Amino acid sequence: MKKVLVLEDEASIRGFIVINLSRAGYTVVEAESGEEALEKLRENPDARVALLDVMLPGIDGFEVCRRIRATNTKIGIIMLTARAQEMDKVTGLMTGADDYVTKPFSPAELTARVDALFRRTGGDEQTAAGEIRQAPFLLNTRNRTLEKNGERIKLTQVEYSIMKTFMENPGKALSREEILDMVWGRDYFGELKIVDVNIRRLRLKIEDNVQNPTYITTVWGYGYKWGF
Repeated sequence: MKKVLVLEDEASIRGFIVINLSRAGYTVVEAESGEEALEKLRENPDARVALLDVMLPGIDGFEVCRRIRATNTKIGIIMLTARAQEMDKVTGLMTGADDYVTKPFSPAELTARVDALFRRTGGDEQTAAGEIRQAPFLLNTRNRTLEKNGERIKLTQVEYSIMKTFMENPGKALSREEILDMVWGRDYFGELKIVDVNIRRLRLKIEDNVQNPTYITTVWGYGYKWGF
């Protein structure tokens, strides 16, 4: 079952989203407050993607995202915002979101974003069994996990996909465009900055010294390289 949670306090916008996702084959769980969204997720652990409005009464979408990520790294999260300010986009991604959509958005764009994220979270793919070992890391491609020195590192599914892309291309400089295509897909509508923010978030988890990264190094004016 392709199940999606939609958190939006404006009934008209929520109805618009629900109708279009239902037409695209998704089962939609609705919530109009952050508290209700967290409860609905507990009741529907098989939801694979969550759409979270940023501006909400009570706890806002950023806080809902943080609370979801504290216990669930598998679900895909898209932030919905009416504000186009750079800081809102970065804040959403740094709190654990995988993508953002700025209102107003078209039905085609929204559905394409949800479809792409559903694929990236493993919703409709079979993952080949195997491991990639590059000391001190072990990437298990069967259960989509990462260990460093034997300790499990909690990754979102997008972070896992970035790590897999790097570890399959050791020592190769990858442009931002290449990373975007390999991780987000060629049909992704968004901006290149999503690559930078997700790599910043990933470095916080895997680097010994975030200020002087040695595993994911920056290739200035181009992209990034897995430093092996």
